[in-house]
Amino acid sequence: MFEQIVVAPDGSEHSHRALEHAKHLAECSDATLWLVHAFAHTSDLWGHDKFDELVTQRKTAGQDILDEARKTLGDTTFDVQEELLEGPAAEAILNVAEVRNADLIVLGTRGHGSLQGMLVGSVGNKVLQHAHCPVMLVR
Repeated sequence: MFEQIVVAPDGSEHSHRALEHAKHLAECSDATLWLVHAFAHTSDLWGHDKFDELVTQRKTAGQDILDEARKTLGDTTFDVQEELLEGPAAEAILNVAEVRNADLIVLGTRGHGSLQGMLVGSVGNKVLQHAHCPVMLVR
């Protein structure tokens, strides 16, 4: 049924539920599951005297979310891959889905977004509008 599934954990309860659904679908299809997490652009840190340390903190926090997702998945019978990217989450998800030729994107309906994200539009909404493949939103 599916060969490549993208899921985007962000540490929220909704993304945890999305991960559980993606895991079930990957098990049934023996699909590769792509864990995608994007951390905020680091350009806002340029010129800061602790630039390297702050960039490392953002990357580490993102990797911690991916590590927690792997832990939640436990032992799997299917392949699990990771993409930790810098930039807006929707663009990262869409990019990985396109590059990896995803058959499905699975997202939680609400994540740990910013107030700006709530005003401008959700990650899920942007992914729904621009994805080349089906998108499953999990509440």
